[in-house]
Amino acid sequence: MRALGLDLGTKTIGLAVSDELGITAQGLPTLERRGPRKDLESLAERVAEFTIDRFVIGLPLNMDGSEGPRAEFTRKFGTALEEATKLPVIYWDERLTTVAAHAALSEVGASKKKRREVIDQVAAVLILQGWLDAQRPTPSIYGDEPAD
Repeated sequence: MRALGLDLGTKTIGLAVSDELGITAQGLPTLERRGPRKDLESLAERVAEFTIDRFVIGLPLNMDGSEGPRAEFTRKFGTALEEATKLPVIYWDERLTTVAAHAALSEVGASKKKRREVIDQVAAVLILQGWLDAQRPTPSIYGDEPAD
């Protein structure tokens, strides 16, 4: 399993790719948006380059969990991406991801200029890593469960 995480913005698309074991997410260079067709072509190139088998797109939900115009825009883009690549698109709740990305970058002392340059990439890493972590079974605090 190798997934490509996307933080979809109006001007850029933050990207992250999982390792081949599906354990960790690493950031990739952010894509500048150049129109729907060119954006899909650029993402198709990443699919071939990294042997991607699925996309995980951050879904910008409202704080109450409802979907607004940005979520609708994201779903339309996801549908077009699925049709163009024939790969599944998974939507992952991205509420507060950008806030967490800003906090992480501030914590490591990144300048405001550096934060602006990598914020979308860091957000994509957080989105993909959150999804990857959710895919792993939670170990039982009691050890192995008895067989029936």
